[in-house]
Amino acid sequence: MTLEGTVNKTGLLLLCTTGTAAWTWHLFMQSRSVASVGLLLWVGLIGGLVFSLITIFKKTWAPVTAPIYALLEGLALGGISAVFEMRFPGIAIQSVALTFGTLGVLLLAYRSGLIPVTQKFRLGVVAATGAIFVFYLAEMVLGFFGVHFASINGSGIVGIGFSVVVVIIAALNLVLDFDFIESGVRANAPKYMEWYGAFALMVTLVWLYLEILNLLSKARGRD
Repeated sequence: MTLEGTVNKTGLLLLCTTGTAAWTWHLFMQSRSVASVGLLLWVGLIGGLVFSLITIFKKTWAPVTAPIYALLEGLALGGISAVFEMRFPGIAIQSVALTFGTLGVLLLAYRSGLIPVTQKFRLGVVAATGAIFVFYLAEMVLGFFGVHFASINGSGIVGIGFSVVVVIIAALNLVLDFDFIESGVRANAPKYMEWYGAFALMVTLVWLYLEILNLLSKARGRD
């Protein structure tokens, strides 16, 4: 595993995701109808989830499953972006810019040593990420029984504040990804871990993009 190899593979996964997202977005722009990309959105969501789980539990398969995940995730992101774009024109490009801007800033901060990755830092970010996951899971299950968290999902102060916290936690996960990749390089991890490291970074970027999209939609919903 090398840093250069991981960077190159991250670039390839970004190209895969961007390619299918651009194709889905093109279909949406032609019809200006979310229905035209609805099927692709669900194929991307379900397929992306399946291949992400396969990659997590079978790291040696990452050279094959990571690109497939990226292609499928692009379909989902293109469709989700179209849904938000219909209500808030221009929100997709704003979210993309903020996502990559955050990536660049945190990478510089990590490389310069401004954000030291200590054991306490790791435990804190992992614990916060786990708590968010449990909350989202509970919210989904309770939703089937008619229980909804209107204040958190709304565009009020509580909803926006919650989204800001989640965006911060998602962004800090990028730092953990940088550290994971660097540690793998130092440990002379197997070559397939380049793909796995790139995959891990992509998963975090996708999550960050979706949370920023959600945050901007809440902020613009107050207008």
